[in-house]
Amino acid sequence: MRSASHIPLILAPIGHAVLSSVHLIALGLMTGAPLHAQTLPTRLPGGELRTTLKSSPRLVENQLEGPGYEVPTFVYGDLITGRTNIETTLEGRAELRRGKTSLRADRLEYFQPDDRVKTRGNVRISHSGNLFWGPELTLKIDTFEGVFTQPNYRFLAGGNGQASQIIFVDDKHFVANQATYTTCERGNEDSWMPDWQMTGERFTFDFDKEIGIATGATLRFKDVPILHWPGSLSFPLSDKRKSGVMPPSFAVDSISGLAVTAPYYFDIAPNRDATLTPTYASKRGVNLAGEFRYLEPGYRGSLRASYLPSDMLRTEDRWSLGYQHNGVINTGLSSIGNVGVGLTLNRVSDDNYWRDFSAFGGTSLTGSSLGGASGGSTSLTQRLLNNDLNLTWGQGFLNTSFRVQKWQALQDLASPIVPPYDRLPQITARYARSNVSLGSVSGVDWSLDGDFTGFSAASIPSYFPTNGQRAFARVEISRPFLWPAGYITPKLQLRATSYQFDAPLTTAGGVGLTSANVVVPTFSLDAGLQFERDASYFGRSFTQTLEPRAFYVRTPYRNQNFLPNYDSGDNSFNFATVFTENAFAGNDRVSDANLLTLGLTSRLLDPASGAELMRFGVAQRLRFEDQLVALPGAEPVTDRLSDLLLGATANWTREWSVDATTQYNPKLGEVERSSVSARYSPSNYRVINVSYLKQVGVGVGASDQRGISWQWPINDLWGDKGEDLGAGRGQGGGRWYSVGRLNYSMFDKMLVNSVVGFEYDGCCWIGRVVLQRTQSAIAVGYSQPGNTQIMFQLEFVGFARIGENPLQALRANIPKYQLLREQTTPPSRFTNYD
Repeated sequence: MRSASHIPLILAPIGHAVLSSVHLIALGLMTGAPLHAQTLPTRLPGGELRTTLKSSPRLVENQLEGPGYEVPTFVYGDLITGRTNIETTLEGRAELRRGKTSLRADRLEYFQPDDRVKTRGNVRISHSGNLFWGPELTLKIDTFEGVFTQPNYRFLAGGNGQASQIIFVDDKHFVANQATYTTCERGNEDSWMPDWQMTGERFTFDFDKEIGIATGATLRFKDVPILHWPGSLSFPLSDKRKSGVMPPSFAVDSISGLAVTAPYYFDIAPNRDATLTPTYASKRGVNLAGEFRYLEPGYRGSLRASYLPSDMLRTEDRWSLGYQHNGVINTGLSSIGNVGVGLTLNRVSDDNYWRDFSAFGGTSLTGSSLGGASGGSTSLTQRLLNNDLNLTWGQGFLNTSFRVQKWQALQDLASPIVPPYDRLPQITARYARSNVSLGSVSGVDWSLDGDFTGFSAASIPSYFPTNGQRAFARVEISRPFLWPAGYITPKLQLRATSYQFDAPLTTAGGVGLTSANVVVPTFSLDAGLQFERDASYFGRSFTQTLEPRAFYVRTPYRNQNFLPNYDSGDNSFNFATVFTENAFAGNDRVSDANLLTLGLTSRLLDPASGAELMRFGVAQRLRFEDQLVALPGAEPVTDRLSDLLLGATANWTREWSVDATTQYNPKLGEVERSSVSARYSPSNYRVINVSYLKQVGVGVGASDQRGISWQWPINDLWGDKGEDLGAGRGQGGGRWYSVGRLNYSMFDKMLVNSVVGFEYDGCCWIGRVVLQRTQSAIAVGYSQPGNTQIMFQLEFVGFARIGENPLQALRANIPKYQLLREQTTPPSRFTNYD
């Protein structure tokens, strides 16, 4: 066989229908259609079933392989010679393709009986997105066994390097001798050197487990050795978890001094992992911390603990424990179903823990993501630590719960706090129906709520009369009348509360009582209208709405001021609570009311999408009688006009957003509370957030703060705008970014909770240095000594992060902060298609 034209030959496996393969492949090449096909059965008029192809808009990532799924072999070349079914030799622009493998060289010899190929000169092979190129290769195509001499390589996951020899064990396992590895992309110049690379006597690449193992490895940055490991050192080839020593971290802060952390990660199973985190701090000692996480189909949870023996700061042992579990219990009875369970435990060794461990390892329980599940988080540096067991059950219209809750309060002599009552236990039930018929009346909503709670406190404040038990019930019925332009909803409520006290009351009006009962009825009427019109402002068309609302509440006075207050508090005065029946949260107080709340909202909507671009709102309460029911220590409300609420939000463009709320006191003629926040984000990695909060009050209730946070490329200052590469890819190499957050308290004349830092994007590496200052005022004019921490981090993209990780602080303090590198979608083998 001899051919002198650059026309492909198709070498089919034995028993393979060559003609049909040619037709299918030709169809794909001529039409440009993808070759991803699915079979669909079609019944012909005679009843015969025929299999047809269903087109797909995507290419196949993983082709079917094995017996019955053989694919043809295509060979190309300027000169083709050979013997049928024995060997084929190609010279000049030689090329062989089969399935996911593409091979090019100056000369190619293919031996069909053992499926072996020998190539020389400018050899280049692509397999499943991994590229190799060099002078000489011997390879078995199907099993992918062979040897490549002096190759360069680039993996689909992003790593690349060169070696004196690569041994292909199979298509998932390679061994590279006298090799290098880096994630830096090679430049065009022959003298190119990566900013960082790891050299080693031998590299073993396992793409099944997605890990690499280097023997006799040295890690160099800017050609300076920063780590040498004479034994075996494993590293990730993707973001898949693996067991091993994690990169050490270093931090410096004013309380703990120099802290060095060397974590070890245990990849126990796909749904279980653990981390052991020993930390040495020069001013504290050795802190041993650990975390265990698990995820099952019916439950998930995490356990975190730390122990610091003989803390040099306090000359005592310090420890913390946090546990969180959420899931369901299968009762095995279809008539009962599943029971939900939630358990939260948080304990620390002493009252000073919240102050001393704000920046030290092992201080929080975090329900972080494991296999896609995520939970809440509880910071053990808070002063109120929640311990809670909660069981829930529901079926049909009925929902119930059983709860046991206990608090640990971390006290400070300068600012003591009163913890909430422990709930030992709390049992609740709710039965609710909507849009049902009661007699001849249809469209009725009604519900019944019950709550029994035993309240207990170790030390009882003077205004908390006694421990006791409380039973509470509420029945509610309403009939909404709805139409396109508005609604009217009359509602009746009846609340009944019964108390049993552990000791006689000593409060005025209740001296000597060991039990009490209160029944309070409430009527409310909620009505609203919605008008729309076409409008045009600033050359832009809108749909403008006008939405007036009136809300009337009538609740007769029932004396409750002599009763203990176990869980009630003032509802915050805002747009979410101003249209509610009760001025208090909780079940110990029901406010007497004869008032009317009026509100008006206007919105500007995009006519095409319906998106809300602007909103304006105003609301105020008109009180016809004094509110006599009050919380302990508070006075009755006698003002006929409440404060005036004013609010506005604007999302005029994608770049700008503004939100503002003002609470104005017409009696005093002053603003009681105002908050303004704005965000400007014209593109990825450019965001500025500003905020203003002022609240008039006494003590810890008063606040006057200004804040600004940002992430912005410094290169913008000299006109270098970078490239728009999309989220998670930065804006090109060689760029500096400034990040930070500054909060200034006008009352305390100081910065509180400040973060300032810089990031540098070196393409394949990222440097970060962040200064964090935590200093909070626990009372007006009094603040705790602050803690200053400096964090350095060197991230080798796709490989490791060395140093103290500042990313958690940046994400928590800078809204819309973006990582300079973050893989959002898995790479496709067609990314490096050759």
